[in-house]
Amino acid sequence: MKKVATTALALGLLIGLSPTVGSASAAPAPEFTPAPIQWGPCESESLQKAGAECGKVSVPLDYADPAGEQIKLAVSRIKHTVPEDQYQGVMLVNPGGPGGSGLNLSVLGSYVPKNAGAAYDWIGFDPRGVGSSEPALSCDPNYFGYDRPHYVPTPELEKTWLERTESYAKACGNAGKLLDHIKTTDSVEDMDSIREALGQEQINYYGFSYGTYLGQVYGTLHPERMRRVVMDGVVDVEDIWYQANLNQDVAFDRNIKIFFDWVARNDATYHLGTTAADVEKQYYDQLAKLDQQPAGDVIGSSEWTDLFLQAGYSTSVWPERAQAFSAWVNNGDWAPAKALYDDTNAPGDDNGYAIYTGVQCTDVQWPTSWEQWRKDNWETHAKAPFETWGNAWYNAPCLNWPAKAGKPVEVDGSEVESALLISEELDAATPFPGALEARKRFPNSSLISLPGGTTHSGSLSGNACEDDQIADYLLTGELPARQPGDGPDTTCEPLPQPTPEQVGTQSTHGQPTVLQEALQSNHR
Repeated sequence: MKKVATTALALGLLIGLSPTVGSASAAPAPEFTPAPIQWGPCESESLQKAGAECGKVSVPLDYADPAGEQIKLAVSRIKHTVPEDQYQGVMLVNPGGPGGSGLNLSVLGSYVPKNAGAAYDWIGFDPRGVGSSEPALSCDPNYFGYDRPHYVPTPELEKTWLERTESYAKACGNAGKLLDHIKTTDSVEDMDSIREALGQEQINYYGFSYGTYLGQVYGTLHPERMRRVVMDGVVDVEDIWYQANLNQDVAFDRNIKIFFDWVARNDATYHLGTTAADVEKQYYDQLAKLDQQPAGDVIGSSEWTDLFLQAGYSTSVWPERAQAFSAWVNNGDWAPAKALYDDTNAPGDDNGYAIYTGVQCTDVQWPTSWEQWRKDNWETHAKAPFETWGNAWYNAPCLNWPAKAGKPVEVDGSEVESALLISEELDAATPFPGALEARKRFPNSSLISLPGGTTHSGSLSGNACEDDQIADYLLTGELPARQPGDGPDTTCEPLPQPTPEQVGTQSTHGQPTVLQEALQSNHR
């Protein structure tokens, strides 16, 4: 799905495969041995303050041709602070996307309770094509401009959006060979190259959102290389990627209604209606109004949809979204809405979105018939109108993507020694069935669920029940006891919903505070 790491992403969210890598038993690629990393100062001020060091890892553009063209992966490291006899190895971190920059996430260890992070070297990295890695993919930097066409299509708007998305796909075709080598399996091999460049026999791994798909594929192709694994916001490997986005549409529609209900319960602050139905009607009334006359000729109906989509990702952003909603409706003030839109969608940089589309469009072949897209999205829109067409157009470049698609790896985690899975049960970006499926495929795993929770990938953000179990696992390797059946192994209460007074106390990027604090200083 789109919108996670860049607005990305549109639903961002919220969610490889070389044709020669269809399963774990595929013929191995020729050997490649990366050079050791030459560490030096980091450019990021936040990484400097955290005591990190940075470097680059040169890897093959095409692992089937290890002596051919090379690209560079940006990596950062914050080293362990425990005595050497307590050292537990390297911990690679990925924030999701696909397309999310993870370079700043080497700071994540400081968020783990009980000083459990101190035993690891925390490794942040920008996946191939992302951020500070070289080259970084861009197709049309201003694709997410202001006052874009309305998402729900009339016949004329359908033609407009098809032309627009085809044009974006065509622009990406100018990226050259990189476009053929940004599948999930390429990034999985990059992770293994980083491991080798660090001189390690195994990695520990912490993945959020799409990062859990990277972890599942890595655990299938390199199970002997995985030690301790945390995967939060678990991607359903059975729905890569077309169906996953349709599933998200329904889940985000549910979550935005939960947000509307919260706004209604705080009507004394926001004055937008005393029932969820009142607030929902106000939202759609403004959507229609902005379609006719964008606020400040900037925030039209599509931008309005995008800035509220973040409320489906995390409760932490509710107060600022509600405040912007109220400012516009009650005072005609559109500046807060523009600020929130710019925070994740500002024109001038499409790197995260370019990688998102590049990965999703080539991991697997999407339907090639627009008739199927039209039918499936209208059927979904009928029950979930909030984001369905916005998400459809977000992914529509896949209809004309100028690189060949592969076939997904059949995920099999049976040889992975252990894994801790985490999922809030009303997570919209990676719906809960994905965590249950991963639990089946990783028989040495345990699943922490948070019933009723709507936040996506929210671990290490202050929930003691959840975070202490992560710390215990990282300290000792002990998982929550595996329970009989196909459900979770233990549960935690989600963090309480915010109060209006909490506006400004959490990040507005639409991701949990722990992720955003790490990412926002590197936000492009």
